[in-house]
Amino acid sequence: MPVPVVLDCDPGHDDAIAIMLAAADPAIDLLAITTVAGNQTLERTTLNARRVCTVAGITGVPIAAGCARPLVQPLLVAGDVHGDSGLDGPRFPEPTVDVVPEHAVDLIHRVLAEHPEPVTLVPTGPLTNVALLLTRHPDSARHISEIVLMGGSVGRGNRTPAAEFNMYVDPEAAGVVLDSGLPVTMCGLDVTHQALATPDVLDRLGRLDTRLSRVCVELMTYFASAYRRLWGFAAPPLHDPVAVARVIDPGIVRCVEANVVVELHGQYTRGATVVDLHRHMDRPVNARVAVELDVERFWDRVVAAVAVLGRRAP
Repeated sequence: MPVPVVLDCDPGHDDAIAIMLAAADPAIDLLAITTVAGNQTLERTTLNARRVCTVAGITGVPIAAGCARPLVQPLLVAGDVHGDSGLDGPRFPEPTVDVVPEHAVDLIHRVLAEHPEPVTLVPTGPLTNVALLLTRHPDSARHISEIVLMGGSVGRGNRTPAAEFNMYVDPEAAGVVLDSGLPVTMCGLDVTHQALATPDVLDRLGRLDTRLSRVCVELMTYFASAYRRLWGFAAPPLHDPVAVARVIDPGIVRCVEANVVVELHGQYTRGATVVDLHRHMDRPVNARVAVELDVERFWDRVVAAVAVLGRRAP
């Protein structure tokens, strides 16, 4: 049976592909898409979710806007990576998919309560919405099967030397999620940097020869230029779909168990995820930490999803 999923995201080039993968793969039953401020402002990430659903022909999945700023600190966006719109590169048509008149946290709470079985949450942006859900509606926890997130790192960061972007934007929210007692899988930079959109991948997408595949190639081409300019990557890592792939087929993403805490006070390390792989500290395991990606199987799923949506998209 497909896994029931709520995707909480901040589109974002890689979030756009994550939406397509979650909507098209038969292993997932996508119940809702919720947005949060992160890669861009909430207004822009919500517009981008609508744009992606419109161009990919994704209908019948409610979209709700959530938190416009982190729990404590001012919002930091990633315009240097994703551009002013958050999805620079392609020209998108006017969106025909609208949002529902409900806050994302309220929508997630309702979906969880109404669904007959526990639901998997897949947050691919800052964890503000999920943390607010767990604090405002603690009863929701019993309706959550697991949380499979994109964020963090065993090693170094990408927003600061120590901190990955999603964790850095709202470390307090990340702490709430990791301390929740729920099953958490963290797909951090160590594994997402293995998901490189190489020229061969872009060629596979281009050969699909649909309007949607061309949009995907344009998205990845812009993303590649940003990663080349900022970090010297030869090909850009497609972070967020890795978390979706882990839900689709856990064998695609190998994990190890560890204790993970988020640094909140370090002058140079705020937002860093401290991952105790070797049990140095007397702290219980609270997360599965992704360490290895089956790259071929990952890209097969992504390309297949774009192919399915491209055949039925407008």
